[in-house]
Amino acid sequence: MGKLLKKKTPEQKKKAREKAEVHKDDAEKQGASPASGAVAKSAPPPGGVQVRQPFKGPKFWAVTMQFLREVRMELKKVTWPSRRQTVGSTVVVIAFVLMVAAYLGLADKLLSSIIWMVLG
Repeated sequence: MGKLLKKKTPEQKKKAREKAEVHKDDAEKQGASPASGAVAKSAPPPGGVQVRQPFKGPKFWAVTMQFLREVRMELKKVTWPSRRQTVGSTVVVIAFVLMVAAYLGLADKLLSSIIWMVLG
């Protein structure tokens, strides 16, 4: 998987930019911008019926790999907590949950006792 996630060299980046510019120029000549998602225009056939050709977007795997590269870059920026911080936060959350559970249990018991006395 490491081979697929390698960074592009400056030469590869330059080729990709040039290819994108050529694609953009071709799309402008046809009357549609590449980002618009519009259908490509073509001359109507002799019968007068115009055939619509769908816009061909980026390849699925290329988009997926670009997304995974970006995720990997973002995960490198994350400041992960230490083990001590994680354990401390977990203890605080568990203690708070137990306190809230005890409060709600006592409130429920009290209110049910009051209702049983009234309805008796």
